[in-house]
Amino acid sequence: MARITLEDLDGLGEEAAAGGEEEDDDDEEEEEEQQRGRLFAYWEAVASTHRVSLPPDMAGPIVQMTRHNQAREPVPYITLSQREKCEEAAYEERQYPAGKWACVTKGEPMYEQSISMSFMKLMRYICKENSVGCYLGMTVPVLNEIHLTKEGTKLEREVITAYYLPGEFQQNPPVPTDPEIHITERAPLRVITRVFYGMTTEETILREISVFWELLGSTDTVLRETYIIAAYENPSIPQRRNEIWFICRAE
Repeated sequence: MARITLEDLDGLGEEAAAGGEEEDDDDEEEEEEQQRGRLFAYWEAVASTHRVSLPPDMAGPIVQMTRHNQAREPVPYITLSQREKCEEAAYEERQYPAGKWACVTKGEPMYEQSISMSFMKLMRYICKENSVGCYLGMTVPVLNEIHLTKEGTKLEREVITAYYLPGEFQQNPPVPTDPEIHITERAPLRVITRVFYGMTTEETILREISVFWELLGSTDTVLRETYIIAAYENPSIPQRRNEIWFICRAE
């Protein structure tokens, strides 16, 4: 299935502004509605791969998020050190400042279901369902905090999905209308990170954790039961960029 964006919709808006005939306006509206339908159908197919149903009320947030896809504010951090292997960055240590995040906790049967359902809630909050009633702006990465079972062979069901509030809303975060979304002040965070690409499932996450431990070697400076998956791109991209974060212990 071909990837669909809203670049065409932006072009439609420009054409509509240039035309003056009422009939042309009607044609533009009809074509834009068709584009919206195709876009929703596309994301419905993406959601089905995560075994999640896409509610009809997600059509509006999907349009807004796609339209603003290129304007994404990075979560601020400082690079403390970087380790290279074969002239490529193997992993790096970063310091993230304290900040306010909108968080949702889900415990669905599958990891993909938990993060999908949580992010749909966050999309609604970002797009309009907030106390200021406007689009807040997207930040990256979106964080998914996971926990391993005591045996370390499986993920606990409960996943916390977190969206960093853009800089202009850090001091006064808009209040969510959804009671499942909580605005949280997260403490400064020091992590060791490694990039990986592709889909994020329980299987791939456990594999990436194992590979990173082999690369990092024996150390007591990071947590062994809690990790963070940082997502930089939307789930429609097969080889999307992710990071696994090992959380450094407080000194």
